[in-house]
Amino acid sequence: MPEPRRSANSVLILLLCVNLLNYIDRQVVYAVFPLIKQDLGLSDTALGLLGSAFMLCYMVSAPLFGLIGDRFRRTRVAACALAAWSLATLGGGISASYRSLMVARTLVGVGEAAFGTISPGLVADSFERDRRGRVLSYFFLAIPVGSALGYLLGGVLGQHFGWRAAFLMVGLPGLVLTLPLWRLAEPGRSRDESGEGLSHGTWAGLFANRSFVIATLAMAAMTFALGGLAQWLPTFLFRMHGLDVGRANTIFGAITVVAGIGGTLCGGRLGDYFQQSSAAGYLHVSGWGFLLGVPAAAWALLTPSLPHCLAAMFVAEFFLFLNTGPLNTVIVNVTRPGIRAFAFSVNIFFIHALGDAVSPAILGRLSDLSDLRSALLVTPAAILLAGLFCFIGGRFIQADLSKADTTSTN
Repeated sequence: MPEPRRSANSVLILLLCVNLLNYIDRQVVYAVFPLIKQDLGLSDTALGLLGSAFMLCYMVSAPLFGLIGDRFRRTRVAACALAAWSLATLGGGISASYRSLMVARTLVGVGEAAFGTISPGLVADSFERDRRGRVLSYFFLAIPVGSALGYLLGGVLGQHFGWRAAFLMVGLPGLVLTLPLWRLAEPGRSRDESGEGLSHGTWAGLFANRSFVIATLAMAAMTFALGGLAQWLPTFLFRMHGLDVGRANTIFGAITVVAGIGGTLCGGRLGDYFQQSSAAGYLHVSGWGFLLGVPAAAWALLTPSLPHCLAAMFVAEFFLFLNTGPLNTVIVNVTRPGIRAFAFSVNIFFIHALGDAVSPAILGRLSDLSDLRSALLVTPAAILLAGLFCFIGGRFIQADLSKADTTSTN
């Protein structure tokens, strides 16, 4: 049963703060790409592999932590995950070589995988179903805000103190929040809803859930595009528009935080509103956001004008972030509580295996073969594909929602 309002809000606030650190520590490396490239003498392909290595470990670790999260106290697992990735971020700050930096970033991926599989269920289990779109949009505000802070902090700290200092300074706050997270009360989860066990039927049932599969494919296409853009856009502004590292990351971070907050909050509210009249409300909000974001993203990459580039980037990010709350709410609503962490772990595996585990390196390689602008033009096509998947998923959502409700109450 959902927790009382005050307790539920405490869960949301603390997990939101931890999720902010999640994205700060994830994105800070991209803010200092030019500094790492110069210091270690790396190619764009090698830089791209830093992001791909993180995502590879993130997606491979997720299924294991999904099983753990459905069997053990989730707040304790999340606290251990926070401590692990914070220490790994600090390890990146003392890296003396490309190899040691690569190891540190892969360990960050392991810790964040544990938190990523467990945290949406913790939030969802604390609130009533008809509020989940808005509540999860609040939780996932960490994506634009934390990412923006990662760029801002990485750019400013890296410019003034060096890229290693940037890692050290953003890694410390996670250790401070480890104890409060460890002591957080677990949201109510009845005995028959926890630890159902992994079986062939569990796997088969999940992949027979068409809404889950199609939402995952939409998120994978989105992640391919946004993962590549997040990694390379600050460098794009540095190379194509002549901005220094600090200014490029400050501007990109500011655009991301304003557009991301607006888009994420609007997406959550619009999703809850349209879901009242249509079972496909969440999917349609996400789909229209993707389609409206495609031309803006393409223009941001093509225009030679810096003001036009930044304006188009803002519009694109606003519409793309509409999907954040709705698509994650779809995953929550079409899966049974007893396998929810496992479902998110499978979702995480596939969206990153098909998405940003490969796109940074692919875009880096394409950049080495041609130029960065041409490489990034692959991303609007992936965003268009994400939108099409959302509209396809609308055909099956009603049946899958009904099935999830029936199996949860049996």
